Parts: sequence; structure tokens; C-alpha cells
Amino acid sequence: MDNNLEYKIIKPGKPLSDFVESFWFLRNHSGSDKETTGLPDGLIDVLLSKAAAAPFRIVQLGGLTQHEQATLPAGCVIFCISFKLLAVEYIFREPIANILNSGKLLPDDFWDFNENDLDSFDLFCKKASQKIQSLLPEAIDERKRKLFELIYAASGAITVKELSEKVFWSSRQINRYFNQQFGISLKAYCNILRFRASLEHIAQGKLFPEENFSDQTHFIKEVKKFAGVAPKELSKNKNDRFILLSAIKRK
Repeated sequence: MDNNLEYKIIKPGKPLSDFVESFWFLRNHSGSDKETTGLPDGLIDVLLSKAAAAPFRIVQLGGLTQHEQATLPAGCVIFCISFKLLAVEYIFREPIANILNSGKLLPDDFWDFNENDLDSFDLFCKKASQKIQSLLPEAIDERKRKLFELIYAASGAITVKELSEKVFWSSRQINRYFNQQFGISLKAYCNILRFRASLEHIAQGKLFPEENFSDQTHFIKEVKKFAGVAPKELSKNKNDRFILLSAIKRK
């Protein structure tokens, strides 16, 4: 990864891990802006950020289903909580369908956060964990818990029919739930997770399908759809343009 970019990720333990995928931070130590490309990962982000030329702000991003160009301002620091989809209903308690591929500005005191929380990533993770812990539901619809458990275990490489049969919930009802809550179908979400899982292999230079793609042509087509470039170019990751891929390579 670019020496001017500092990145760290922390994975939560149970019971937070049912709702939170990770906590991470990104800092641009350079004196110039950096152009990047965001890749779909099937997660919902709450970002705290500030930069030399930008004020402190908190933003909720509604999940990417497509690649997106972005700029990391000079001197910026970003602390982030990446949530799994169960958090939409049980932590945020409101659908994100209306902010799919976009986001919304949150109050500067959202969850009692403030600019000083960007001084220490470890303390931020502790404070965020305590807050989320206080919001955890007493009970979860068992069908939904099982549904997401199966989806994540398979990295999206599982059919809607198979999921429906295993959780005893009709495909029509599942898709209605997905479209109302998240703004996409279950199949579309599974495709995003399968693409995200394939990044692990692309980061290792494996440019052939290993995640249930029907063939090489299908694999290339899906990667281009989500990343905007073919697997070979994605693997080169010129100038660390794809930060998600750079982070995977560093693991």
C-alpha cells in the first residue's frame, strides 16, 4: 500500500460480530489529494472524517452495488464502522433503500461522537462497541439470523432457492424484505458478496474464478461490472487506486 496511506482494521467479537463486520481507519499522510475507486463490499458504513481543508463530519453510506470514484483529501483521517445488513433493521431501525449507492449526513453528535474521537482509533473502537452493545436487540427473527449466517458463510455463492428452503421462508418474502430494507434483491446482494470474496483471490494474483462463477467469461464480466476493470488490471492496482484491494493484500 502507498506509504502515504495508513490503514488498520479491527474485527469485533461476539455478539457484535452478528451486526458489525469491522472497525477501520484510513489516513492520508501526504500533502496532496489521492484519487481512489470504491468497490462494492455489501456493507453499510458510518464514517467519521476530517481533513486540513474539510470540517469534521459523520456520514452514513448506504452500501455500494457499483464502483465509485472518490477523493481522499490531503491530511484526511477517516474512522469507520462497517455494518452487516442485520444492523439496518436491528441497530439503525430504519431501511437504507433510499440511500443505496449514496449516503446521508448524520448529526455531528451522532451516538455521542465528536471530533476528538479521531485522536485515538483504539478509544474510538471501544466507545463505538459500547454504544452498539447498548443498542443490541433482545431478540432477532431466527429466519433472518439464519439467512445471513448462510449467506456470509457461502460468501454469496448460494442460490435464493436453497436459502429459502433452509430458513423456511419463501423466496418472494425474502426478496420483498431485501427490496424494502436494502433496495436490492437477495440475488443481487449475493453477487456482490461473491465479487467481494473473489477480491481475496485477485489480490493473490489468481485471475480465474474460484467462487462459483460459471466460467472465465462470466467471471471477467462480473468483475468488470463491479470494479469497472478486468481482473488483470484490478490485480495490478496501479497507484493503490483500489484501497479495498490494497488492504486485502496487506493482510
